[in-house]
Amino acid sequence: MEKNSFSAILYGVITTFIIVIVSSVVLSLLLRFSNIQESSLTWVVLTLSFLALFIGGFVSGGKGKKKGWLVGGGTGLLFTILVFLVQFLGYQTGFSIEQLLYHLGYIVTAVLGGMIGVNMTGKRA
Repeated sequence: MEKNSFSAILYGVITTFIIVIVSSVVLSLLLRFSNIQESSLTWVVLTLSFLALFIGGFVSGGKGKKKGWLVGGGTGLLFTILVFLVQFLGYQTGFSIEQLLYHLGYIVTAVLGGMIGVNMTGKRA
């Protein structure tokens, strides 16, 4: 893989983590200072997660300028590996089947974001 592609993947993963962290802070403040229950935000969290991976794939595709499926997939895969490492090393548990399916969906979403990101930014050098 080229240096440019790896740099694009890092941009995408950093973008994804920034979106996830900001979303987490906003949702935690919403839960703390309102009467909303955590169980009522399940679909919101899932939607924000997919949106974060799509945007991360989009950014990586835009930065990579070619092979959007590869850099988007790399973004989703690196995100999944980092989350797995935190869960495995920090909590001594692996992915459940449900989490594995979510992360496969995240990778597919990042691939789609990467393909769209390449085509939206054009072939500028």
